[in-house]
Amino acid sequence: MQSKLALLLALGLVSTVVSASAVGPAIVSEAQNAPPPQFVDNKVCFACHDTPGMQTELPSGEQLYLTVDHITYNTATHGRLGYACVQCHTNISGYPHEPITATTRREFNLQLYTVCARCHKDKYDAALDGVHQKALAGGNQQAAVCTDCHGAHDIGSPHIPFSKVPKTCERCHSQIYARYQESVHGSALIGEGNPDVPTCTDCHGVHNVEGPSTGPFHLFSPQICADCHADPDLMERYGVSTDVFKTYVADFHGTTVILFEKITPDQETNKPVCIDCHGVHDMRQVDDPESTVIKKNLLSTCQKCHPDASINFPASWLSHYVPSPEHASLVYFVNLFYSIFIPGVIGAMAIFVVADGTRRILHRRRERSHE
Repeated sequence: MQSKLALLLALGLVSTVVSASAVGPAIVSEAQNAPPPQFVDNKVCFACHDTPGMQTELPSGEQLYLTVDHITYNTATHGRLGYACVQCHTNISGYPHEPITATTRREFNLQLYTVCARCHKDKYDAALDGVHQKALAGGNQQAAVCTDCHGAHDIGSPHIPFSKVPKTCERCHSQIYARYQESVHGSALIGEGNPDVPTCTDCHGVHNVEGPSTGPFHLFSPQICADCHADPDLMERYGVSTDVFKTYVADFHGTTVILFEKITPDQETNKPVCIDCHGVHDMRQVDDPESTVIKKNLLSTCQKCHPDASINFPASWLSHYVPSPEHASLVYFVNLFYSIFIPGVIGAMAIFVVADGTRRILHRRRERSHE
């Protein structure tokens, strides 16, 4: 077995020298340039690692599986682009390999994932600012790293199908996924395959993942909702009015939040944003009996901020409607009255002032002409 490996290694090195002299230095670039010359052909690695059931025991007692199916790898993103095993496993330079220093499987993964930065530095740097890397730096070794989300030898498109995104997050956030799956957004995506609805990364980001613990995320969350709910083309497909967002910004709550965003963006607001009323991951359709904004549940929602609110308190809210003869007719006609009355009064006063001023000027001229 060792003589076979030695021969394969020798052939791999010879082929590398030949290909390197013909091709010259190459530049690593995502999906644009060919990968750099392979120092050891993947066939050399698969000669052992394609063997089913290959594993070793770590000091923790865990089994570290060493089998890599060559079909799985070759049909995955890196395999299809021709990347070599040793471009990621940079510590492998010959056989027998250097001893594994990791004591647990998690430690083994944490030792290897940083090699992603060699080709994907922008994504890696972005992840450093995310909640996962901050948790990892804080000592939480279970915080997600590149390979937890993208895989290792079976890397594929992270969003095809689109429902793959929340299923990836489910591995760590199963309780949140369960609520999202039943929500108006999750049921449309997971149940119907609708790609128009937001998934985890649309709200929290992709690599620089943010959450409620990251400063102004809560304050600026209405802007996340606006990405969809202020889009007239998208909302028209589902018969949803963009007035939902406009009326929020126009009322007392939304106006205050917008002021906080502009004047003190680092300070948390004590005014409700969309998710405070509609829910976070468990948003429901407005006619769903479990909806937090349906009429029978609205009082308890308001009482989160207004504990003394009485049964008539929610009636003062216009339910995101623009006042019209059909919705909030009293407010509509009062607004209509004042929209006519106030300009009328000011206009009349302006006419009076101009007329009175003109009369006085003409009167003075006549007096001077008689002198």
